[in-house]
Amino acid sequence: MPQAFRSERVLTPDGLRPATVVVEGERIASVRAWDDLPTGATLNDYEQLVVMPGLVDTHVHINEPGRTEWEGFETATRAAAAGGVTTLVDMPLNCIPETIDAEALEAKRAAAKGKTWVDWAAWGGVVRGNADSLPGLVAAGVRGFKCFMIHSGIEGFAWVDENDLRLALEKLRGTRLPLLVHAEIAEPVESATARLHAERADPCAYSTWLTSRPDAAEVDAIALLIHLAEELSTPIHVVHLSSAKALSMLTGARERGVPITVETCAHYLCFTSGQIPDEATVFKCAPPIRDAANRERLIEALGAGDIDMIVTDHSPCPPEMKFPPDEGNFNLAWGGIASLGLTLPAVWRVMHSRGVKLESMAKWMASAPAKLAGLEGRKGALFTGADADIVVFEDAAEWTISESDLRFRHKLSPYLGLKARGQVRETWLRGELVFSAGTFFGAPRGVEQVRA
Repeated sequence: MPQAFRSERVLTPDGLRPATVVVEGERIASVRAWDDLPTGATLNDYEQLVVMPGLVDTHVHINEPGRTEWEGFETATRAAAAGGVTTLVDMPLNCIPETIDAEALEAKRAAAKGKTWVDWAAWGGVVRGNADSLPGLVAAGVRGFKCFMIHSGIEGFAWVDENDLRLALEKLRGTRLPLLVHAEIAEPVESATARLHAERADPCAYSTWLTSRPDAAEVDAIALLIHLAEELSTPIHVVHLSSAKALSMLTGARERGVPITVETCAHYLCFTSGQIPDEATVFKCAPPIRDAANRERLIEALGAGDIDMIVTDHSPCPPEMKFPPDEGNFNLAWGGIASLGLTLPAVWRVMHSRGVKLESMAKWMASAPAKLAGLEGRKGALFTGADADIVVFEDAAEWTISESDLRFRHKLSPYLGLKARGQVRETWLRGELVFSAGTFFGAPRGVEQVRA
């Protein structure tokens, strides 16, 4: 029996309008006029609530197998479902073994079995010395690859230099799979004085952490990536851009047709360095959260199309790692922010206050990430033939994020106490209800989205 999802505000590829989304089985059969109901269909009428596509988050550290005490497939995917995210793409580090060969990918698949509340996919890893393993990961169906140009924080996931990048890009040439890059270098030319200052400064001051990861670390790294993408004609994706100083360079490269895309993260849009107290290690991430002027430039770049998407970079850890015994020491605390499931209402508050439309939010958080992961034929938008991943969103709801809203494993996040706008009322995965009004329904039914 078909289902009909009707609202006066359906977020279609043509914009927000009255419509009815007809679902048969797991797929969208049609998107029709508001009053065009198929005979015998079960009607879900949401009146003025927004019916929008399930979000796609392509930057998530699930940490399983091996570090399930940090997160895990079950808790991560439940948090995602509660926040309207119906597809996750898992990063290849923080798990044991790291996803740097086909055998490790199979271990991850075994760990995920029967635990996922939303659909998921995997990135493979590029590390020093594993270039010969990349074809095996391509054949096994990963959606692309991830690497670091600076120490990753994980000993088993070694950072790469220009020679390693060239080897990897040569292996990936012709596959059309992107290489996602953590674009910071350890010793940017302009930062020697700043680094010396950081080494002598108070490690509990946020300004010390910020100074230790200067804009130049990102700018210099991205300059090299642009050069390699242009020379080798292989797609590169810059993850978690924090420095607006790299924008003009990226824009110029894209205008020349260089195959390079870029994301930013919710925490760079929701927070500024001036808001972060000393010793508040819950805000530590890399690259760091920068000042208010920088944030405004990132928001402007999203509006101009110079940044493609918004992701979480959900990187949780146990409390003792985020708050080490030497309390408040940014040098010792784990560098990652937990936010899975919170991004839509947190970012919508920021964007709504600036007159941004929900159509843009759907582009940045659903269709563009789906395209990056090669999922645009099934995920990220409400169109005929797509998976029936549907979110019901009350966009005008105003509320404050509390511990009960943190559905990932550990109840610590810089988003605690943040004022949010909009709440996810329901999440449907391939035509079945998985979350509604704070309650999960059924059993984990998410499946891996393996590249054919």
